[in-house]
Amino acid sequence: MKITNIKTYPIRIGGGVQLVVKVETNKGIYGYGASGLSTRELAVVGAIEHFKGFLIGKDPRRIGALWQEMYRGQYFEGGRVLTAAISAIDIALYDIKGKDLGVPVYELLGGKQRDFVGCFASLRFSTFDDLISKARILLNNGWEVLRLAPAEYEAQKDTSLFEPRISINQLSDWLIELRKETGKNVLIGLDYHTRLSIPETVNFLQKIPVGTLDFIEEPIRDESPEAYETLRKMVNIPFAIGEEFASKWQFLPFLEKNITQYARVDVCNVGGLTESKKVAAIAEAHYIDLMPHNPLGPICTAASIHLAAACPNFACLEEVNTHAEQMGTNDKEFYPVQPQLEGTKYKVLDTPGLGVEFNEELAMQQRFEILEVPRLKRNDGSFNNW
Repeated sequence: MKITNIKTYPIRIGGGVQLVVKVETNKGIYGYGASGLSTRELAVVGAIEHFKGFLIGKDPRRIGALWQEMYRGQYFEGGRVLTAAISAIDIALYDIKGKDLGVPVYELLGGKQRDFVGCFASLRFSTFDDLISKARILLNNGWEVLRLAPAEYEAQKDTSLFEPRISINQLSDWLIELRKETGKNVLIGLDYHTRLSIPETVNFLQKIPVGTLDFIEEPIRDESPEAYETLRKMVNIPFAIGEEFASKWQFLPFLEKNITQYARVDVCNVGGLTESKKVAAIAEAHYIDLMPHNPLGPICTAASIHLAAACPNFACLEEVNTHAEQMGTNDKEFYPVQPQLEGTKYKVLDTPGLGVEFNEELAMQQRFEILEVPRLKRNDGSFNNW
């Protein structure tokens, strides 16, 4: 079997963007993958165009060898653009091999270790009433893990203004009330999306009683393991870190030093299933569970389900389309065949390959428009992370 073509489909879907990649073969078997570098799709398309030059004609079943060639086949190795491109192609190669052998992808990763993959609900809110009302909907529908995605700055007249001290004071009060609403049996996490500094994070966590939060996700930027190590020593709440990491090497200090307690591996960014399994193994050796990042669409969801099915150290998978809100990332017109959420979990199926089909004709009819993330600023006009 030989690779005959690699096609890219950047699309606007729901409130966001996705980049779907299709790898075709001379045997008529094809595979789908997806890039996780959201809002920089065209950069990844460019990287894939470079990879096509040496991938066409290669055997798609030699997944590990092709991964090494893509990663090491230039002087400047790695980086988020290249690994997002590698991720999409790598996932598509697993889809091809699974279909060729007539087995689900998790069989290629060591076999199924669980029958279903449990999820946490991503709960986005801008006001206290919004938070409580959505939390009640989720609780009434059986959700036991809530990961909060605060956007309290959107309730202001100037939605681009983010002042850490104001945010800290608001959210700490709201969290205390939310915990009263949920009781002790529900796990609550909060994603501060790298908007805080070390002292701001410490100040925030000091304002809430012990037991209010079960984990905090990426409160500060992730370029410096030393900075996170310092923060780890100052607070007593588990961290969930890693959704932006583009290799096992970026994960390594966070896992070896137990800086993070949950590995937020993104199979569509880190280097595909090939690299994700290596991250999972390092994490397992340090008693750290996976909590995969999954905000983009059904291909990422399916790949994450197969990864979770084959790994012993799995906690829960991110889900953005819940009973409380629909982000539209799983539009059935674009994805007529995709994983189906059953309550709060995905059943691990035995469909060959990934178990996803994509409407290429619809994608080709759409004119792709670049999407930019919001730009947040502080009162003095300086830039802040979104």
